[in-house]
Amino acid sequence: MGLTPSIDGAEVRTVLRSGREIALIDLRPEATFAAGHPLFAASMPLDTLELEAPARLPRLHVPIVVYGEREVDTLTGVARLAELGYTAISILSGGLAGWVASGGELFQDVNTPGKAFGELVAAQAGTPQIDPRRAQPVLGSGPVLIDVRTPGEYTTMHVPGAVNVPGAGVVGAAAALAPDPEAMVIVNCAGRTRGIIAAQSLIDAGLPNPVAALQNGTIGWTLAGLSLERGPDSAEPTLPAAAAAQAQARATAVSARAGVPRIDARGLGRLRERGDRTVYCFDVRSAEEFGAGHPPGFTWAPGGQLIQETDHYAPVRGAVIVLAEDDSGRAHMTASWLAQMGWDSRVLVGPPGPASSNIAAPDIPTVEWLSADAVATATLVVDVSTSVAYDRSHIRGSVWCRRSVLAGLQGSPPDEALAGAELVVVTSDDDRLTALACRDLARHLESSDHRAPVAGFAGGPAAWAADGRAVDTGPGRKLSAPDDVYRRPYVGTDVSPDAMRAYLEWEHGLVAQLERDGTHGFWVLGRR
Repeated sequence: MGLTPSIDGAEVRTVLRSGREIALIDLRPEATFAAGHPLFAASMPLDTLELEAPARLPRLHVPIVVYGEREVDTLTGVARLAELGYTAISILSGGLAGWVASGGELFQDVNTPGKAFGELVAAQAGTPQIDPRRAQPVLGSGPVLIDVRTPGEYTTMHVPGAVNVPGAGVVGAAAALAPDPEAMVIVNCAGRTRGIIAAQSLIDAGLPNPVAALQNGTIGWTLAGLSLERGPDSAEPTLPAAAAAQAQARATAVSARAGVPRIDARGLGRLRERGDRTVYCFDVRSAEEFGAGHPPGFTWAPGGQLIQETDHYAPVRGAVIVLAEDDSGRAHMTASWLAQMGWDSRVLVGPPGPASSNIAAPDIPTVEWLSADAVATATLVVDVSTSVAYDRSHIRGSVWCRRSVLAGLQGSPPDEALAGAELVVVTSDDDRLTALACRDLARHLESSDHRAPVAGFAGGPAAWAADGRAVDTGPGRKLSAPDDVYRRPYVGTDVSPDAMRAYLEWEHGLVAQLERDGTHGFWVLGRR
């Protein structure tokens, strides 16, 4: 591989404003990424880069710009992407410091494009919001409360009386749940974004009911001193045929107003064959519907989450996003929001045609896999899953370390812990990650004074427990900082009020930051 070209931050911003394709990849751990990054940067940590890139960057010739914490991290990322077959890789000149020096903005948190867009919608469309202290006394006596988060989030905590309808299904569900046009419909999420988008979806779709987003979602409810419920699981309500047809008609009208084109199998095939555009194909229905059968080549991306997490699902800015049409308006409503976010979004009509071939999976090295009995004799067992997964369950006596730190690629390797080991066993909840970490560690040990053999244990703590062996929970022993996962201030039941308030204050400032940044390309229906 020759010298990798560099690109200045100002030029990256010019490409973003032009609408041409570009993928800006941040190789740092997620918690470091969340401390500050360009608006359209996608978190793709060096630890899992080879495993994430094929699905998230599906076109080998897409222009990719990478940066890491240090030059060696960036060069390692470039090498790994090149090994996967990517041909148009550049390095961000000067990294993040160069980005700032060239006039670029740094945004905090994760899924920032979707959150910033939600704030812009609220500001420009004037989406109604209702204070929890006003909503609480009347819930249960007329208003319908719809929680548009994922089923898992709803089960963890929700406002009493809320019905769980994830994201894109809200247009049909609201009409079915509130047939009286005088009944108020209140929608909520954990904070602001999904509630705002869902409420404005109902307004744009022409629901006759009064509509409002619950101000600041479950965070606002908690900060108001009100109690949340935990569990049970909630299934998305099945729509009567008439309600589904009405939702489809309403959503189709909204997508038409947003200028969303239709595409058939022939058109999709031509897009794929040309190879000059990145094409993401998503099915936005529920997990159960997707699992029961879906168009070939389409990935599951529930509509509400797709709007919230576009940087995760579609890190190539300027790509085409094709949504498989369903019978309840979810694809059309989601596509209308994507269009307003500046995406070339389209709705597939008719049969999808054959799936396109995906990028080949990364070359997973061959390692020695040990039995549980053999692992029990190991001097050191290292789990390279996420720190959250390790805390949830890990092999008794095992330690945790990020893959890149373990091999000395990011941060100081834990050589002191490795020095006394006669056999090092690596494990995780993903055997591919385990194999890659085994290879990395073996290379590191070969260049050090310590030459302990390295082997893997397949299946991680789940396989260990299935063999009747003890697992532990909790923080255990960690050989590197647990900066691989950003602790979201709107997830879980043990977030401090100060963290919640700081998060809301940050969200309120996003519109001004979008204006300063100038690369977003967002617009709001009826305000263009």
